[in-house]
Amino acid sequence: MRIKLFKNATALSAMLAIWAATQPMAALAENGIAKGDTSGKKIAFSNSYAGNSFRQVMIKSFEEMGAQAKKDHLIADVAVVSSNNSVTEQAAQMQNLVLQGYDAIIVLAGSDTALNGVVKDACNAGIVVVAFASGVTEPCAYRVDYDLDTYGKAELDYIASRLGKQDANLLEIRGMAGDGFDKRLHAGVEKAAQAHQNIKIVNEVYGQWTATVAQKEVSGVLPSLPKIDAVLTQGGDGYGAAMAFKSASRPLPIIIMGNRQDELALWKKEYDAGGYETFSLGATPSVSQVAFWVAQQVLAGKKMPKFVEVPLLRIDQKDLDAWLSKVPNGGVVNAEYSQALVAEIIDANANHTPLPAVPAPK
Repeated sequence: MRIKLFKNATALSAMLAIWAATQPMAALAENGIAKGDTSGKKIAFSNSYAGNSFRQVMIKSFEEMGAQAKKDHLIADVAVVSSNNSVTEQAAQMQNLVLQGYDAIIVLAGSDTALNGVVKDACNAGIVVVAFASGVTEPCAYRVDYDLDTYGKAELDYIASRLGKQDANLLEIRGMAGDGFDKRLHAGVEKAAQAHQNIKIVNEVYGQWTATVAQKEVSGVLPSLPKIDAVLTQGGDGYGAAMAFKSASRPLPIIIMGNRQDELALWKKEYDAGGYETFSLGATPSVSQVAFWVAQQVLAGKKMPKFVEVPLLRIDQKDLDAWLSKVPNGGVVNAEYSQALVAEIIDANANHTPLPAVPAPK
């Protein structure tokens, strides 16, 4: 458009004012909930493992949110399949979901690389793939995850604040061998450890995020270990670690808890009895709901960053009683992620602004 087309400068100024006034509105249209029609869309969840309380609550949270979204005519159907930690079986299940015509597949992968082929096949078929808490490396997938460097740093910084500059021996309880979440959290621990040269990780075991497995594995190595000052965890393993130390009649070290009810109850019991202190940190099982709404919003046409960070939930001593009172026996501290809240999380990631706080469980 050339200036000579306008009869005078006033007309040009008016046109430019109208154009400028519309620009903020256009930008704001990217924020909030996308309203594209997804009532005919189907979303599936491919889960690698369902053998602990965290994963079971995760599946239940996904199913409940999916059922409500279906009732609200936001989607047509949801499905969940689990592969019992077999990458081969999970790949076959995902291939079946592609053939069944699902519009989006949410995947909690048993490997960060082994499923890349089937993920790419799904993307090439026009299916939205959202990987969460598993570090899938195929670039066509959207990723929903935590900053696991922050996770490891929070654990080691807390231990350092408690032990000071004295030399300290740590036991690290990892998740499951080969799992993407485990590898990335462990990498975060190694990175954070560089700032704490007086802290030495003397051994590591795989607890599979399960108290019984963690207790067995820790009990197996304790006889060969020196005095342990603290235990790094990934969630679901703190109670088992404590039971192993108690069974071996060894002093209870600082054990970072992972937001499970049994861990919080043990922590409170030990605190009431002798002032035992620690803190609890972890993902929420309902991160599956975040992945669900990310998939739905992509289908609805929302502009989406390829990586959506989700805030971790931390419980400190002063908040222990409040959180413990809200967690059912055998359960996990959880939160509910509505469509509106997830839209806020997406927008915070896109705009590089602080993430909204994790809401308290209802």
